[in-house]
Amino acid sequence: MSGETSAPGASPRAPRPATQKSSGTVTKKGDRGAKEKPAAVLPPVGEEEPKNPEEYQCTGVLEIDFAELCTLSGYTDFPKVVPRPRPHPTFFPSASMSEKPTQEDQRLSGSCSLNSVESKYVFFRPTIQVELDQEDKAVKEIYIRGWKVEERILGIFSKCLPSLSQLQAINLWKVGLTDKTLTTFIALLPLCSSTLRKVSLEGNPLPEQSYHKLMALDSTIAHLSLRNNNIDDHGAQLLGQALSTLHSCNRTLVSLNLGFNHIGDEGAGYLADGLRLNRSLLWLSLAHNRIQDKGALKLAEVLRPFELTHTEVVERRRLLLEKGPLERMRSPSSSRHGESKSDREKSQAIGASSVALVDKADKVQTMKTPKGLGKKKEKSGEVVKKDEKSGSAQSPVQGTPKKEDSTKAGKGKVTIPEQKPTKGKGPKTGSREKRSILLESEQLVTEAMEMVNPLLEPVEHRDGKVFMPGNKVLLHLNLLRNRITEVGLEGFLSTVQYQAQFSKAKSASKGPVGLLWLSLAKNCFSPQCPTYIMIQELMLPRDPISKAKSREEEAMASST
Repeated sequence: MSGETSAPGASPRAPRPATQKSSGTVTKKGDRGAKEKPAAVLPPVGEEEPKNPEEYQCTGVLEIDFAELCTLSGYTDFPKVVPRPRPHPTFFPSASMSEKPTQEDQRLSGSCSLNSVESKYVFFRPTIQVELDQEDKAVKEIYIRGWKVEERILGIFSKCLPSLSQLQAINLWKVGLTDKTLTTFIALLPLCSSTLRKVSLEGNPLPEQSYHKLMALDSTIAHLSLRNNNIDDHGAQLLGQALSTLHSCNRTLVSLNLGFNHIGDEGAGYLADGLRLNRSLLWLSLAHNRIQDKGALKLAEVLRPFELTHTEVVERRRLLLEKGPLERMRSPSSSRHGESKSDREKSQAIGASSVALVDKADKVQTMKTPKGLGKKKEKSGEVVKKDEKSGSAQSPVQGTPKKEDSTKAGKGKVTIPEQKPTKGKGPKTGSREKRSILLESEQLVTEAMEMVNPLLEPVEHRDGKVFMPGNKVLLHLNLLRNRITEVGLEGFLSTVQYQAQFSKAKSASKGPVGLLWLSLAKNCFSPQCPTYIMIQELMLPRDPISKAKSREEEAMASST
């Protein structure tokens, strides 16, 4: 070693200097190449690691951006971005049949090739699966399954995901989330494109059950799946409070999947409390939980007229007092006398006529603006004229239900676009945007702040108690495979009967009028139970899928 180190500096040895002289030009070029390559590749990973990831400009191609950022961050082995595999029904069975004999032959002969082992190993390697748009090949959905997503990976995602302009969904299945990494993930979501509406975190149980943070007031998530996360009654309590409380309400979440968890009666009660004042959730799944009759009755109760608590009554009167002098002029006093007078007026017209009148008032109410008294005065005249046509006499008394019914007319998701009267779109805006919001939920965030409080819905007085009409926004409820008996069925039967009667009376309205789909199968009662059969008979004409099937059958019969 000492001879080698002293050789370059020692001139007495002739052979080595001679070779260096004879190949001097070659070695210089070789030295340049040897110096340039490490300067371009190796040092950035080690020396410039802290600043290069920040300087990298994402191209919008996830495969390139993720690999480059991982390399700059010092990762030597990182998941690859691959298209999500799709089963081919016509090809897959034949392929599996053809592969089985060859695999068995290999096992019998003991000549299992290295390639087949590697192919099986590659199948289980961590990958980032993406769903691409068929036209421009942009990433629409991201699927990560079965490998631990750490803080550093989330940091890389925070740099490369915002450049995906068409990202719609992120699915994380068994990725070892913790409460800390969930917080980091939630902070990443606002950086993503406004098209991101769906988040699925399944198989990620958290000690603190902090899933409710995904449903914060500033959240833009419309579809949330939390299946198989060991959520118990405490977690359900946090989720119920995130749906709504007396002073706050989530106005963007459209569907919530809580299947395959450990929610019992107490947790179902908390979720029912969250549905009392929530007017945005359309789809709720509680399948494969531990809900018994007590929890089922609470869920059924909130879907039909229910009694307001004392604090809710107080909050309702406070909201009525805050509506300004114009509202106070329409309802002569915000005291019990004023409310009871309007309710007596409503109670005299119970039935289809009353519901039709309320519906007309609802449609007219969509034209009112919460701001700008000049516009309100002009449109109040229109309101009185329309009410006179429907046979009403006193505009002050009807002013209260008009204001209170504004949320009810839209049934939650529709109430949000109804609060856009400043653009002058008129009453048809709510009914037209209803379906688009159910499917796309595009304008929820900008309009959420103007949504009218559900406590201002029309109420009914019975024996000194105040009753709200119930949540008629929820369209889909799944209680498959719980522990509900015939006692719980009775509660749902009365709910379905009420909603069916209400929908008949309000047939002229295009808004949602309660459950369209209810699943109570595989619970603790016989499928031949009379109560269950009656519920199914009442729900069948309301189910849009069964309606579509019957129309197809009629069309086929008429064509033949």
